[in-house]
Amino acid sequence: MRACASALIIVSFVATGVYGQLSDFNGNDFTKADSIAEMYPRYSLGNLKVLSDKLTKPLSTDVEKFRAIFKWVCINVESDYALFVENKNMRSKLKGEKLSAWEKKFSARVFSVLTAKHRTICTGYAYLVKELAFHSGLNCRIVDGYSRHARANVGGSGIANHSWNAVELQGKWYLCDPTWSSGTIDNERQTFVKKFEDAYFLTEPRLFSQNHYPLDSQWILVKVKPSLQKFLHAPLVYSASLRYGVEPLAPTSFSIDVARGTRVFFQFNKGRGNEFSSLALYLENSRTSDAFTKQEKACNTSYSVEHKFLHKGKYAVHIVMDGAHVLTYEVRVN
Repeated sequence: MRACASALIIVSFVATGVYGQLSDFNGNDFTKADSIAEMYPRYSLGNLKVLSDKLTKPLSTDVEKFRAIFKWVCINVESDYALFVENKNMRSKLKGEKLSAWEKKFSARVFSVLTAKHRTICTGYAYLVKELAFHSGLNCRIVDGYSRHARANVGGSGIANHSWNAVELQGKWYLCDPTWSSGTIDNERQTFVKKFEDAYFLTEPRLFSQNHYPLDSQWILVKVKPSLQKFLHAPLVYSASLRYGVEPLAPTSFSIDVARGTRVFFQFNKGRGNEFSSLALYLENSRTSDAFTKQEKACNTSYSVEHKFLHKGKYAVHIVMDGAHVLTYEVRVN
């Protein structure tokens, strides 16, 4: 599960300039930046200026500097499961002044744990990236808002539960999520599983906005901004969706009600991203025999498939590429 119910710090700032994505840096080689990030395992957070200099001084471009900072944070800081659970539970119980008072005490503890143990929740990740970027002369912001995954913000009115970053590079604004790039929370084992995920580094804003929605909509960084309700009720997407450049087209909602015997049409676009070798439609955990059709377009390719629902019940429907979930729907057959 991807998650962080954050102590929210609302940033009021007008994002100016042109919005960018990682493809702007296709010609860049991040090997040097990554190797520098790996040279300082669990380096002290007592003096962030010293750490920032070590990570960025050997690099010549701003994007390389930010990559070194981002990669270091992701591979050296872990999500703290106990803090994550406490934060999530207290936010569901407290309101108003009681919540504000608890947040102040909790935030102090979050940053104390971060400094002492290199463990934190999303606010700590976003803060650390911002501060290290600041010390290297980069303009970086914390963005607070809604994250969406199988256990959070699927329908309903929404709960603001996450923080990430926006960074200005070469006059353009880019989005990234160091928390989700560092690994995942395993609820069954009640632990954090460390695994660096490149999909949330300078992500195409249109893809990023499929599972991130800022409190301040200017940070969506797309011209046509979806509403919060559309975001909350859309199909579920995953990190693999971003890696493959997948955008759902139909159905437009996560939850679908149909009559028995109805054929449901599933369609998505695939833009820039990793290529895949296998594509399948699953009901629950069983692969169907339904075959996808492919249609080439000017700047992307669309894939579609139909499935006939013959029996009453509620079904989790997954579109899977190379064994990884990219889209999920819930179909209720009446």
